[in-house]
Amino acid sequence: MSRRLLISGGEGRFAREIIKNNSEYEIYAPSKSEMDICDIHSIRRAVYKFNPDIFLHPAGLTRPMVKHVEDPEASIMLNIIGTSNACLACIERGKKIVYISTDYVYPGTIGNYSEGDAVLPVNRYAWSKLGGECAVKLYDNSLILRVCMTERPFVHPKALVDAQKSLMYIDEAAKVCLKVMDQTGIINIGGEPTTLYDFAKQERSDIKKIYRRDIKDVAMAKDSTMNIQKLRSILG
Repeated sequence: MSRRLLISGGEGRFAREIIKNNSEYEIYAPSKSEMDICDIHSIRRAVYKFNPDIFLHPAGLTRPMVKHVEDPEASIMLNIIGTSNACLACIERGKKIVYISTDYVYPGTIGNYSEGDAVLPVNRYAWSKLGGECAVKLYDNSLILRVCMTERPFVHPKALVDAQKSLMYIDEAAKVCLKVMDQTGIINIGGEPTTLYDFAKQERSDIKKIYRRDIKDVAMAKDSTMNIQKLRSILG
């Protein structure tokens, strides 16, 4: 019998990619009206109804990143309280939670960050995601995935030439996440280190250059590349 996977943000991009690439789980991906992460009673009802083996939690507020500056209440409600609600519901029913976090929690200065390295979020979005990590980390039956991903094709007309990341496309990230669900702790998930510009131009010849100094509304890290040796060891 297939194991059950409950996904928050069931109408979101990442949930759709998980569903598309799944071959192992019986998946339930309720809409926000069916399962609202800001309402703990809503999450409790969904966990009780679907009785999942794993609760995959990618839902939250991401872009535009300036939203976390302009509306900190929404950032707190969705990324910190919403994640805490999901974690509490899983603890109450003895269910595993897998939380989708971000590489932005690392300081972003020297790169090649391993899972045990110190964190220091580079912007308010990252602080909100780290807040969610704090709740999840308090529960032993959990997995935090620090994922560096973007949509395919690259959605922006310009890409940074002076910022390095370990980017991979969202469809690739979904495939990897499905392979590590049985792990616990923290795992970095990303691709090979490269500038955002070099990454984007592989599939978009029309991409234009931009520099970190040109972005005024949100802080961008110089080098938030991740060490993915742990991931490679797990995948063999």
